[in-house]
Amino acid sequence: MEIFTLLETLEDILEKSRSVPFTDKTLVEKNQILNIIKDIRLKLPDELKQAKWIKEERERIIDEAQKEANDIVKEAENRIISMIDEHEITKKAYDKKKEIIEDANDMYREITQGTNAYVDEILANIENNMIELGKSLSGVELSVQNALETIQNNRKELK
Repeated sequence: MEIFTLLETLEDILEKSRSVPFTDKTLVEKNQILNIIKDIRLKLPDELKQAKWIKEERERIIDEAQKEANDIVKEAENRIISMIDEHEITKKAYDKKKEIIEDANDMYREITQGTNAYVDEILANIENNMIELGKSLSGVELSVQNALETIQNNRKELK
């Protein structure tokens, strides 16, 4: 994932940057850090597009399952109408209709549950990635702000 590569680059820059004597602060090139943050912001929409695609795919699968269930029910109803003439055949048709409807409903529930679990797993992964990204970015922004304040204070002391 490119976002993690960019975050690793930020970490490398911070680790390799020169430290300010007698402090835990470091000097970094502001434009370099800002460019990396800009790249990260540009990559985030891709993650959001992926989540949207997953949601749409889930809805499509559910719609297909519902259509298939409806088709099975219609097929069962058509079979029943054609078998109404004799009592024994009619009884068998009702039993078969019930079985087909139960099978269709079971299939629909299975597909829905599987799809929901799949989408939930992917969204949970994306959510975790976004949380980690947020933590990383807030730490980087704080470090950049601290470094900027140190530089400004040092310049003031020089004047």
